[in-house]
Amino acid sequence: MNPTHLFYDDRAFEQLFKDHFKALHAYASVILKDEDDAEEIVQNMFLKFWEKRELLDVQSSIKAYLYKSVYHDSLNLLKHQKIKTKYQDFASYSMNKQHLPASSRIEMTELEYNLSLALNELPEQCRTIFQMSRFEELKYREIADRMGLSVKTIENQMGKALRILRLELADFLSLILLGLMYYKDYFN
Repeated sequence: MNPTHLFYDDRAFEQLFKDHFKALHAYASVILKDEDDAEEIVQNMFLKFWEKRELLDVQSSIKAYLYKSVYHDSLNLLKHQKIKTKYQDFASYSMNKQHLPASSRIEMTELEYNLSLALNELPEQCRTIFQMSRFEELKYREIADRMGLSVKTIENQMGKALRILRLELADFLSLILLGLMYYKDYFN
């Protein structure tokens, strides 16, 4: 099948969909361990393929391109779900501080406030890199690729962020250690 033919022919695209949907769905299901998410990933991939058909430059076979797209989209969904789960865990932990003594709740609120202030003291690029690393759990290579910087620059900016945060939060070190005792399950 001629790839350029697919970009303009509805019937050829429909046949491509019919030929590959089931196998791609099964592949995504293995990665995601969820039939509905797998179906959505494959359908969205075909939709993006159709919408961008005139811009696509498929260097490999169409089949390889489709599998690679489903693979990356599936991994992105898993990463997004992991971040969402961590945020939900943190939010429910933050909202459910009743199990802590009142003094600890006040100290944790103060710590959260001071951490927020300390983050705002970081230079913008440094703060962005720190947040991508710690909150989105991206690797230095991924951050470098997203920001168009070298891995060495990312390493230097992370070192700078950690130094500044240590200085800004030095007074709260004992509070942080106390908080870690209460929140040890969250940080694992």
